[in-house]
Amino acid sequence: MDTITETAFQIILYAGNGKSNAMEAIQEAKTGNFDKAEKLIEEAGTELGKAHDFQTKFLQEEASGEGTSVNVILVHSQDHLMTAMTVRDLAVEIIEIYRNK
Repeated sequence: MDTITETAFQIILYAGNGKSNAMEAIQEAKTGNFDKAEKLIEEAGTELGKAHDFQTKFLQEEASGEGTSVNVILVHSQDHLMTAMTVRDLAVEIIEIYRNK
């Protein structure tokens, strides 16, 4: 497996972890467990940060002229990361709705 694909899989892994944490946070908020929900949102942010670090590596290489070849797995990883980030952002809002209910 080449480095690009390996890095793309790291993005998918950490983005998936972040998305899962955010979804679990919503479920905790639904039951009124806001402390646990907040902890899970923090964990989601940490995981998404790790994925973003791998993405930044690609961006820095591109900016320095060392661009990477694009493959379907890399495109998928970028899509996965952006979706996971959106889920986390929405989870924060949904938790607030449950909190103010």
